[in-house]
Amino acid sequence: MDPVKQFALERQQICNALGSSEEGKGLTRAWMNFAQAGKYSYQFDWLGRPIIQYPQDIVAMQELIWTVRPDLIIETGIAHGGSLVFSASMLAMLDLCDAIEKGENSMSTKLSKRKVLGIDIDIRAHNRAAIEAHPLASRIQMIQGSSIDAAIIGQVREIAKGYQRVMVCLDSNHTHDHALAELEAYAPLTSVGSYCVVFDTVVEDMPASMFPDRPWGPGNNPKTAVWKYLETHPEFSIDRDIDYKLQISVAPDGFLRRIS
Repeated sequence: MDPVKQFALERQQICNALGSSEEGKGLTRAWMNFAQAGKYSYQFDWLGRPIIQYPQDIVAMQELIWTVRPDLIIETGIAHGGSLVFSASMLAMLDLCDAIEKGENSMSTKLSKRKVLGIDIDIRAHNRAAIEAHPLASRIQMIQGSSIDAAIIGQVREIAKGYQRVMVCLDSNHTHDHALAELEAYAPLTSVGSYCVVFDTVVEDMPASMFPDRPWGPGNNPKTAVWKYLETHPEFSIDRDIDYKLQISVAPDGFLRRIS
C-alpha cells in the first residue's frame, strides 16, 4: 500500500480506538473539570493576543481552515481578540501559499478579500484598540451589537454575500436559547463542505457547580442547542472524528460539517 494511504489508515484506526475508549472518556471528563475550575484556557496567546481556547481546539481549527480554505470566517464573541487574530493569520497564510503555488512574488501580491468578521455585544475599548493596532487588523472587521439582533444578522448576511466559502464559529452567550438563535441565524451561511463550530458545548458534560454565577449549565447550553438544531437541519452532521482525535476539547458535538 502507498505509505501515505497506509499512514492515513493507521491514524483512522487510532482515532476510532480513542473515541471508543470508556477509560479515555472518564479521564477526559476528570481533567476537563480540573482545567475548567482553574481557568486553564486563559493561559494562551495567539500572536500577542489572549485567545482563551484550548490548544487542542486551536490545532483543530488550523486543520479545518487549511482544508476548507474559507474566504470569510464569521465569529460571534470577541473578548480579547485572540481568536480573530488567529483566524486572520490563517487566512493570511492561505493567501501566501496560494501566491507561492502560482509562482507569484508573495511580497507584492495584493491583499485578497479573505477576512474574519467578529460580532460582540460589548467590544471593550482597550480590546478594540489592541485589535485595531495589530499587524493583521486589515483582515479583521468587527461589529458591535447582539449577535441575535435582527439588524446585526442582516448586516452579517449582507457582508457574507460577497464570499464563496464561509466558515462560522459561535462562541458568545452560552445559554441554549441564545446558541440556538445563533445557529438559526448563522449556520445557513456555512458553505457546503465547510464547518459551523459551536464552542463550549462541554458545559453539558460538567457539574452544575462549575457555573454558579452563569445563566447556563447542564441542560441549558450550546450542546443542547446543537442537538435541537440538528433535529430539523439534516444538512449538517457532527464530525465525530474530530471529537475522537482531540479527546480534550471545549466543543464536543460542536464541530458541525455542512454536507448538503
